[in-house]
Amino acid sequence: MNLPGQEEFEVSSACENVPTGELDSGPGSGPSPNGLSDTDRGELGVPKDPLLFIQLNELLGWPHALEWRETGRWVLFEEKLEVGAGRWSVPHVPTLALSSLQKLRSLLAEGLVLLDCPAQSFLELVEQVTRVESLSPELRGQLQALLLQRPQHLIQPIGTRPCQGSAHPREASHNEEAPLKEQRQNPLRRKLPPGAEAGAVLAGELGFLVQPLGAFVRLRDPVVLGPLIEVPLPSRFFCLLLGPSTLGKGYHEMGRAMAVLLSDPQFQWSVRRASNLHDLLAALDAFLEEVTVLPPGRWDPTARIAPPKCLPSQHKRLFSQLREVKGPSAGHGALTEDRYGHWPHAPSPELQRTGRLFGGLVQDVRRKASWYLSDFLDALHPQCFSAVLYIYLATVTNAITFGGLLGEATNGAQGVLESFLGTAVAGAAFCLMAGQPLTILSSTGPVLVFERLLFSFSRDYSLDYLPFRLWVGVWVATFCLALVATEASVLVRYFTRFTEEGFCALISLIFIYDAVGKMLSLTSAYPIQSPGYPAYGCFCQYPDLGGNESQWMRTEPKDRDDISSMDLGLVNASLLPPPECVRRGGHPRGPSCHTVPDIAFFSLLLFFTSFLLATALKHVKTSRFFPSVVRKVLGDFSSVLAMLLGCGLDSFLGLATPKLTVPSEFKPTLPGRGWLVSPFGANPWWLSVAAALPALLLSILIFMDQQITAVILNRAEYKLRKGAGFHLDLFCVALLMLLTSALGLPWYVSATVISLAHMDSLRRESRACALGEPRSFLGIREQRLTGLVVFILTGTSIFLAPVLKFIPMPVLYGIFLYMGVAAISSIQFTKRVQLLLMPAKHQPDLLLLRHVPLSRVHLFTAIQLACLGLLWIIKSTPAAIIFPLMLLGLVGVRKALERVFSPQELLWLDELMPEKERSIPEKGLEPEYSLSGDSEDSELMYQPRAPEINISVN
Repeated sequence: MNLPGQEEFEVSSACENVPTGELDSGPGSGPSPNGLSDTDRGELGVPKDPLLFIQLNELLGWPHALEWRETGRWVLFEEKLEVGAGRWSVPHVPTLALSSLQKLRSLLAEGLVLLDCPAQSFLELVEQVTRVESLSPELRGQLQALLLQRPQHLIQPIGTRPCQGSAHPREASHNEEAPLKEQRQNPLRRKLPPGAEAGAVLAGELGFLVQPLGAFVRLRDPVVLGPLIEVPLPSRFFCLLLGPSTLGKGYHEMGRAMAVLLSDPQFQWSVRRASNLHDLLAALDAFLEEVTVLPPGRWDPTARIAPPKCLPSQHKRLFSQLREVKGPSAGHGALTEDRYGHWPHAPSPELQRTGRLFGGLVQDVRRKASWYLSDFLDALHPQCFSAVLYIYLATVTNAITFGGLLGEATNGAQGVLESFLGTAVAGAAFCLMAGQPLTILSSTGPVLVFERLLFSFSRDYSLDYLPFRLWVGVWVATFCLALVATEASVLVRYFTRFTEEGFCALISLIFIYDAVGKMLSLTSAYPIQSPGYPAYGCFCQYPDLGGNESQWMRTEPKDRDDISSMDLGLVNASLLPPPECVRRGGHPRGPSCHTVPDIAFFSLLLFFTSFLLATALKHVKTSRFFPSVVRKVLGDFSSVLAMLLGCGLDSFLGLATPKLTVPSEFKPTLPGRGWLVSPFGANPWWLSVAAALPALLLSILIFMDQQITAVILNRAEYKLRKGAGFHLDLFCVALLMLLTSALGLPWYVSATVISLAHMDSLRRESRACALGEPRSFLGIREQRLTGLVVFILTGTSIFLAPVLKFIPMPVLYGIFLYMGVAAISSIQFTKRVQLLLMPAKHQPDLLLLRHVPLSRVHLFTAIQLACLGLLWIIKSTPAAIIFPLMLLGLVGVRKALERVFSPQELLWLDELMPEKERSIPEKGLEPEYSLSGDSEDSELMYQPRAPEINISVN
């Protein structure tokens, strides 16, 4: 059933550990009844069921004033009425007594069951339910009057204190079917998606009944039952459980049991399709077969279990349903399809070799052309404004930082202005043409290392750097075009988690190292002064009458007025400040004459303040503080708010902290050169051919850097629906290499951390959630406009110098540190490194540790650490020229690990290479693949979830 306007509730079903709230299988869906994928549903012809809201009304007051009162409600979890506090309890996992389920089954087996009841109003429904032989006409009339009595609901406004809710008693009315004003204004309506349905359970003890009365009704067409349900939803199910007072609270527990059954996805799916009493009891028996019994002496039934982060696996129920509908062999095929369908390197259209020259590029262009218009229309959302601010500041900071580093590495041949211009031109062009426009192009650490080596080589051999660099760029573009023509991008299937984690950890460490290093360098520019330390003195020196500087004198003046009368060549600046010294014709001498002692400490304060604020505000989004709208704003604008607060603090104190430096003139950094680089300059002609050798190494680096980032950004758990463009992206990078080399601009490639931050700022989450359910991740806002605007703003930042010059550099370094820490802390590699430092008894109960011995886990982690350390050492030494080959060597190391680890171990620790997936029989892996509902927050087997800056799948 497809319901309009349901985009925000669209989440994919999953058959593994599913994060709470990701049970919807498509637009207009409520909880997926049994984790069936859209493919299985299509094959089985199973429609998508609406979400079901269940309410328990209990009959109280016997034998005096009888009244119906709402005492519980369910969507996925249970909320109980706290009578004394006048509020609803925290949503929790319901616990039931086994006896209540058994009594409920007996009552339903002997009671009235109406399936596809044609009633169109609550009055007609009551007449149908009370039409039983055991009731005399007099009792039937009393019972009908009692059932039509309005129940009491607790309507609690959202955003108030819990105790501010109020109960509204209703007077009896036999004819009113329209929803009450309180129902229409109930804030709970905003928490339920359009198309949701209701189920009502009425239970209680009634003295004038001589035997229990049970009835279960499924309405043919959902009907709004007047004031019966606190939310005016059309009701699909109605259950009546009444009887004499011999059972005491037994009816209340049976009512809870019925409500829990209806809230169970599998039971709900079955009962919607039941055709008789036997089907209904079979669904209840299937539920009983899966319940967990806790020993009474080891568990307090009144304890409330908090909703889990991940709901249990639905595999067993899926297999049972598939076998029932499609036969015994259906379940095994479903496992294979679902299991491999979630693997990141499963064959996809983007990574299928066509066998034609430029065939992959042509397919990418055709695939992306159909989405081109929507790439701009989908950006018309307020969230994109937040993303533009966040990524713009990060991009500007990156351009300035790498521009400064590049200026130092090339002795001014390139600088901040070239970095700004190149970022704007290359980034904007890439966003307009690329297959994955969410990618942010930037200068990266590995490319900067290669630029430094290339300049050093040119200087050592007296070569003209920019012309030599031009031919290197031409050859790199040629090699990249050859890779596009031969569809070499399909080789990214061999980039497993081992390779991606090593690369991403290296890039994240570069971010952290640069941020901390730049911050510490400020302590040299603004030294910390210790009182009385002679190395930081400042003195005023006067010239004598002969024109020579006077000698040092140590005579102390009695007061400041006595300074002018003293025959001193040198006066202690503690008595004569530098401005006064200059006014009197002297010269301040000393390393700290123009330093402010507080700048270094205050810069450190701004550095850590911006880092901690950005981290804290990002976590507010998932906290329990503030309304959801406020939490979302604080989370989306965390980095921007941290920057604004840091700038405000700096402006308030007014210290001369180092500020952002933005060029104000549009001309090349290197004096005397134009914007177009001469092809040869002072270099011999044969150098244009010899440039192919370093270009080959750079091509490997560009290919690895670009494609690893592309693989990370296009993972299945990000739920991208417009497809990837591996060949088209590499083609665009090749063309931009030609352009930037000809203009003498920096080389650009996909920036992993900033691109992930870009995607994180565009996360789509559901607006409505079940009670106790966190917001579910729906995907990413895929569009081209945010990146395009970011790079246009970057290009115009030269003219925003009067505003940007007030941003302190320590604040920007703090944001850099936040991006690096957030990235490296979320990869599985980091979590396995933490296991090295944990005693076995304190380690989390991960699925990984259930299937792989701890020593083997540590060995795999140690190999990754060794590779990461080797990459860092090579990057930091003159041998960095072979750095691209070492990145490629990670794939070879991963291939060699197949001789050290078994396929089963690699399946859990990493991934299988494509040929291993085909060569290993799936039945050989089945026994180790747990189907037992493991529900912990495991970081194994790629799960459909996205963290904040999610590299949890690298």
